[in-house]
Amino acid sequence: MAASRRCNVSSENLTVNDVKTPKIDINGKVDLIIQSKKHANDVFDVLEYLQSEKEKNVVCAIDGCTKLFSTLLERGELYVGQLPKEELLIGGDRSADEKYCMFMRHRYNGCLELLLEHISHESYQIKESALCALMQFASMEGKFPLQDLDWSEHYSFPRELIQAVVERLLSQEEDMALLISRFQEYLDMEDVRYYVMSSVRENVGRVMDKTKGAVMPIYQNNVFTLLSNINMPSQESELTNYLVKQEAKHEDWKAAKLKEHKRTFERLWLGFLKYKLPSSMYKKVLVILHDSILPHISNPTVMIDFLTAAYDVGGAISLLALNGLFVLIHQHNLDYPDFYKKLYSLLEPSVFHVKYRARFFHLANLFLSSTHLPVYLVAAFAKRLSRLALTAPPAVLLMVLPFICNLIRRHPACRVLIHRPSGADEACDDPYLMEEEDPSQCHALESSLWEIQTLQKHYHPDVATAAMAINKPLSQQEDAISELLELSTYELMERDLKHKQSKTVPLEFDPATQLLQGSGGVGVLGLNFSLE
Repeated sequence: MAASRRCNVSSENLTVNDVKTPKIDINGKVDLIIQSKKHANDVFDVLEYLQSEKEKNVVCAIDGCTKLFSTLLERGELYVGQLPKEELLIGGDRSADEKYCMFMRHRYNGCLELLLEHISHESYQIKESALCALMQFASMEGKFPLQDLDWSEHYSFPRELIQAVVERLLSQEEDMALLISRFQEYLDMEDVRYYVMSSVRENVGRVMDKTKGAVMPIYQNNVFTLLSNINMPSQESELTNYLVKQEAKHEDWKAAKLKEHKRTFERLWLGFLKYKLPSSMYKKVLVILHDSILPHISNPTVMIDFLTAAYDVGGAISLLALNGLFVLIHQHNLDYPDFYKKLYSLLEPSVFHVKYRARFFHLANLFLSSTHLPVYLVAAFAKRLSRLALTAPPAVLLMVLPFICNLIRRHPACRVLIHRPSGADEACDDPYLMEEEDPSQCHALESSLWEIQTLQKHYHPDVATAAMAINKPLSQQEDAISELLELSTYELMERDLKHKQSKTVPLEFDPATQLLQGSGGVGVLGLNFSLE
């Protein structure tokens, strides 16, 4: 794109009235240019406002440029084809109209460059106005192309302009999350989404290869923000909203095919995830992976390497990787060696306090629901949870205790854990090895769930009641834990405060008549403390 020529009227030459009313001045010049070609040089004044230091002047200039060049595009008054250099306009045998179109095309290109620069402006209002103006020009260029091609054989879409916008949105120095969220309105259009995905893929490959795969937190966060704002259609019939409607061969256009969207979407995510990410971003990706990524990938098994690597990291990242692995194991027959061994190792005291606790126990319940699991494995999970329960908060215990009871219901062979005559003495000499990472070597079946019996004396009455469930034969029907997964301490307190007492609480038997004087003239302090 050619750079814009500086204004032939400097800001010092503007009158006081012009400075006070830039909007009127801009709109007046735009109207004059549209009305008559003899006012063409006034375009320099409009572009000068576009470089103003005042926010209002720039916003007004953006609106004016949008109106001006949209009108010229619609009229066909911008040069179509390979644009000659501006120096060549002086000579030659070109007509006046042709020179005018070339002149205005150069000004249009200069305007685009300034708008692209404004996407990185410190003022959000200017950023947003520039982005909207560029997308308006993209729409107009789609309807009135500036390339000299046979459009009955080609598809008209401003790819270069979209690529330039994407490159500015994926800044390496500035967080563009707010502006990208504004850009989501355009990502809902099928053709924009398709070409943006292609542009992002090329941009990521170019930038990350240039830095040799080094972690770039700001840039990669901008890329992730843009990718997470892409809402993929699930059926081809949903592809109805286009920025540019193709008149010919619309059905053969790649942007109109769901298969091509999915292919580009898959390549985009794989190209992004193959590079090392900031540790915090792994969590963000894993949170949306099973809902927003895997369903739209033609072959979800290509994500195995990423998920297994994340699952081996440990901590919260491993918890979040469970969702994606569950989809691959359940729906795509993924064979993950030592999966339950890794799941067992995730049961640590911190699991009761992480943000994703409910999701973890929901998935753990699904993985342990099979009646074909070996007894030693289920016993190991039940015993480890019982041991961890000794230091767990009450809100968690109200979920964990029914969880353990459900494990025993599904696997009757595990009842030995709650019906071992010598279990009362095992608190001092428990054969269970808590530090053992292999559930087959922890000797859980040789132990008992004495921890649950201990919890029967818990300070919270609801926990003590839940722990007493093992004192009676367990029913065949499992306890519903779905409502307990996200139970918090605050909700538990609110529930207790709203509970109405059915009986009056006994208070003082012998009413006191004075603050420190009991009945019979003996002081309260004298009743309880004696020097003898």
